[in-house]
Amino acid sequence: MTAQKLGLVISDGVGFRNFILSDFMTEAQKVFAEVIVYSCLPIHVYEPYNLKCKIVEIEPFREHFGTWFFRKAKEVAHLQKFATDNFGMLDNLNSNRNRLLTVRGFATRSIFTLTHFFHAEKNILQFEKWQQRTFNGYKLFATYIYILKADSVDVLFFTHQRPPFIAPLIKAAQTLGIKTAAFIFSWDNLASKGRMSGSFKHYLVWSQLMKEELLHFYKSVSEEQISVVGTPQFEPYVLPRYQTEKASFYQRFNLKEDCKTICFSCGDISTSRNDELYIEAIASFIHKHYPEGNINFIVRTSPAESPDRFFALKTAHPFIVWNFPKWELSREGHQEPWSQRIPLTEDMKDLRALLEFCDVSINMCSTMSLDFMLFDKPVINPVFGNPQNGLYNDQRFLAYAHYKRVAESGAVIIAKTNEELTDALLESLNQPQLRDEQRKSLLNIQIGAPLEGTSQRIIHVLQMIIQNK
Repeated sequence: MTAQKLGLVISDGVGFRNFILSDFMTEAQKVFAEVIVYSCLPIHVYEPYNLKCKIVEIEPFREHFGTWFFRKAKEVAHLQKFATDNFGMLDNLNSNRNRLLTVRGFATRSIFTLTHFFHAEKNILQFEKWQQRTFNGYKLFATYIYILKADSVDVLFFTHQRPPFIAPLIKAAQTLGIKTAAFIFSWDNLASKGRMSGSFKHYLVWSQLMKEELLHFYKSVSEEQISVVGTPQFEPYVLPRYQTEKASFYQRFNLKEDCKTICFSCGDISTSRNDELYIEAIASFIHKHYPEGNINFIVRTSPAESPDRFFALKTAHPFIVWNFPKWELSREGHQEPWSQRIPLTEDMKDLRALLEFCDVSINMCSTMSLDFMLFDKPVINPVFGNPQNGLYNDQRFLAYAHYKRVAESGAVIIAKTNEELTDALLESLNQPQLRDEQRKSLLNIQIGAPLEGTSQRIIHVLQMIIQNK
């Protein structure tokens, strides 16, 4: 057998976190003769990690109108297909509507009309083919062909299946007969998001549940194309290099060591606009139930945005401890700026320490619910907003397929009012073990393999893809 070469596509900061800060690169270099990183991030972000492999910086791809049109048609058709019985798809479909009197506004409305009638799987795949034909007009597509041909990798592994700017790279690999594999990025991507950027030879998923979702939403994918591997998103939590001593944690954040700690994790402003309201509500709870201040309250903001919107709260409540994630913006002017934020190793240590040593987690229906459950911590999801009370309607996320399952599991406490949030906090602080079994059951469904050995399982699957001609 010839020496095997792996091409690894890092499309954003979360992919960097999952596959560079985990054990993936170390394990991959033990198995493959060569690992080549194709990076949609600037090459300088890898310098501190001494990866000892070839890193190719991929020039950002910017769509012309024709490419955008067919890509949008593909995505909207996918949403149209499932919107009738999937609230998350319907909600995302509606968010794509455009009433602007611009070329793209008129084009979007024409796409909605077209896909209302043509949204079968065969129509979606046809839109994808037309999208890919437009790549022939880009010099950058020819560059991708040249790079991949010169490197001659055996499999090109995409760490995220959705960013539109990876679509020409998928097509370039297919043109050269290079096998492609994609890791399904997050737990909500299949059940509530738009279409993938392209079709892949093989798919790596978190769990049996995610495998079933993939088969349901992508009828052109067969069971043989899917492997359950778990997720590297959580693998750093079992790696000793990210552990922190409890005393160091309290010192790091200037917390009172003899007190319990509440942690609120913010989302980004696009989906978590009521965060300030929830922080105020928790602060009021503390003033009422812990007037002597014998409790810690720490807020971790979203790494996907700057923390500017919380500065007024920081001034108003000096007792709140703030954790602004150490994710550096690696480049300006990118079409998706959030994707260019890169985590530092220090932030991974901070996050793991928060998960291990905080006593209660509060977040608005975020993946952070799973993170804290992995450390057996009670989780509260405040959702005060609904169409009737004038707040941003975050209660609608309870109807999304991926979170409906969480809400109904009993593993988290859903708080729709201040009073319910108070009750939830009192339960979580005084009876933290009350929902232990529900949390374990939910984790078994959502994460289909042990955290230990995640990288090795992924690498084994990639080897099998190469060997299966």
